[in-house]
Amino acid sequence: MASEAEYLEIGLREAVDPGELRAALDAALSPGLDVLDAVVATGGSLADRIEASHWRVELPGVDPAVLRQAVAAFAAAPEVPVERMTKQGRRTFDARGAVNHIDVIESTPAPSEVAAVPCAILDLVVRQVTPSVRPDDVLSGLRVVADLEPPVPPRATRLAQGTLTAQGGIADPLEADRDGVGIGER
Repeated sequence: MASEAEYLEIGLREAVDPGELRAALDAALSPGLDVLDAVVATGGSLADRIEASHWRVELPGVDPAVLRQAVAAFAAAPEVPVERMTKQGRRTFDARGAVNHIDVIESTPAPSEVAAVPCAILDLVVRQVTPSVRPDDVLSGLRVVADLEPPVPPRATRLAQGTLTAQGGIADPLEADRDGVGIGER
């Protein structure tokens, strides 16, 4: 999996300028791992602010029409039981219940890719539940309801994570802190 939306919560012994902290952390990390922002967070832990994640899952070798049929079957199912090995052993849970949004994205291939292998793209918003439902669990669910078996491993990228809006989008969990209206003292 890849991600464009990771957060790190750290505690410091003393107050520091968030801009200076961002620059120091960014300089200490490997190239390609970039710290984009740092804020003084107030009002609870970061984990309590993460309600959902938005994912883009590329399925090379899968025709978009086939994925659309599988997504329709998944969305129509009241529940989709899948199995996964957890710390407590093999566990069966509902992959459908955590999915807030699932759709197929239309992509326009570059001229050099027109004759290439098709690549269906899944757009997915998953709520944080216990046990957590990951993109691979949703793909297992598509296998259960529609016998969808991608010929090559998918490429999953987390695009956003945070609070779930009434419209089904994902809001930045630290937005209130950036705007200076966080809970408690700053």
